[in-house]
Amino acid sequence: MRLHSLIPLSFPLLLASALGQGSPPNIVVILCDDLGYGDVRCLNPGRGKIPTPHADRLAGEGMVFTDAHSGSSVCTPTRYGLLTGRYSWRTKLQSGVVTGHAPCLIDKDRQTIAGYLSSKGYDTAIIGKWHLNFQYLDPRTRKPTSGTPVGSLIPDGPLARGFGFFHGFHHAREMKTVVEGDKVIAHDDEVNMLPRLRDQALRFIASRKGGGKPFFLYLPLGSPHTPIVPTDEWKGKSGLGAYGDFVMQTDEVVGAISGALEENGFGENTLVIFSSDNGCSKAADIKGLAAKGHVVSAWMRGSKADIWDGGHRIPFIARWPGKVEPGSQSAATICLTDLFATAADMLGEKPPEKTCEDSVSFLPALLGKPIRSTRKGVVHHSISGHFAYRKGEWKLILARGSGGWSSPKEKEVPRGSPKGQLYHMGKDPAEMDNLFGKHPETVAELLADLEADIRNGRSTAGAESKNDIDDIRLWKSGENRGE
Repeated sequence: MRLHSLIPLSFPLLLASALGQGSPPNIVVILCDDLGYGDVRCLNPGRGKIPTPHADRLAGEGMVFTDAHSGSSVCTPTRYGLLTGRYSWRTKLQSGVVTGHAPCLIDKDRQTIAGYLSSKGYDTAIIGKWHLNFQYLDPRTRKPTSGTPVGSLIPDGPLARGFGFFHGFHHAREMKTVVEGDKVIAHDDEVNMLPRLRDQALRFIASRKGGGKPFFLYLPLGSPHTPIVPTDEWKGKSGLGAYGDFVMQTDEVVGAISGALEENGFGENTLVIFSSDNGCSKAADIKGLAAKGHVVSAWMRGSKADIWDGGHRIPFIARWPGKVEPGSQSAATICLTDLFATAADMLGEKPPEKTCEDSVSFLPALLGKPIRSTRKGVVHHSISGHFAYRKGEWKLILARGSGGWSSPKEKEVPRGSPKGQLYHMGKDPAEMDNLFGKHPETVAELLADLEADIRNGRSTAGAESKNDIDDIRLWKSGENRGE
């Protein structure tokens, strides 16, 4: 298996000789919700006890990125970054997640990957969880409602942010509210949502057959996030409780999507990406699973909400027959914000102006080549807004503890502890040996790079850009916002 790295040099956008000529590829992104790196069995041999045969098969047919990260260790900011190619902490959302019944977090003038691909002739669809805010309007008065009655109108949802089709829900606490297009169409029990999304996705893929246009399907599943509700068919399948059963049911959706692509003639010209929005949640009963031999974060420290890698290093598998070498791996450090620039690169273009401030194409890695980037490092962010900066083998954390839900939290760290953390991820991937006080020059270098990335409004070279707010606080020790 070949390993590919990221090196900071310029690189031509179009890899024409490798891509060859032909119609633009379809793109399918399956984004699980709270699925830990260690929950995919092939990524966690020996300590991954939940069967995931379909994700494992996808890995065998494609490439595993072993150092992929979400834009945050929680939901909303990751989804913002995936769709815009920009870190969410550049917006007013400095910690936590959005809760609904408010204007969309994505500004109406900011282009999304869906809007970009739509402008290039793609059919675009989101089937699943949005969690970026939208408003519910009374259909008669057109004024905001406090509830989600059937018939409510949604003026600033996915259809207003570049997508041609939407079927799904806003977030977990509103999972009973089913939205299609720009209105609420039904209320349904949460246990039916995953089967609903599965069937809608299969229907969408089948409807593209013979259409002549490429398509972008964004499938952000609501599982295995709470409510953890496997259907009767899946209860008891894993032998590890409801969470294991729900992961298995989620994995089956991956198999169903792969099968539908093959059956409808899209298998050869479709890039399929399988990933997660952050690490596994403590709601899964992480300690109980570990007692049964299943370790949700594999070798990593932490889980959902944390600034340690267990919070934001995610499963990331890409299959593209004829382009991506089966059974290959890449050690490149990438982020879900990179999807937008990668899509543009696949079409032989630069990203549009005023987009993709934090997005680097990983297309070269897919094709077995080094990623060449002007971005010095990748920024991580926790639920409470704590920052970390990853550059090469080094990771600087601007927090004393987890920055999230795991112990020690900021207020639990003993007095006299360093105000930050520094780890050599090559020698200490479990982040146990804090070198913050031993390498002040490395701390200073990474901190300066992070400060520059924030100050410049972007972490890549390009047109001048600005953050949406002026007060982005780097050091938040002692705060527990978002918890």
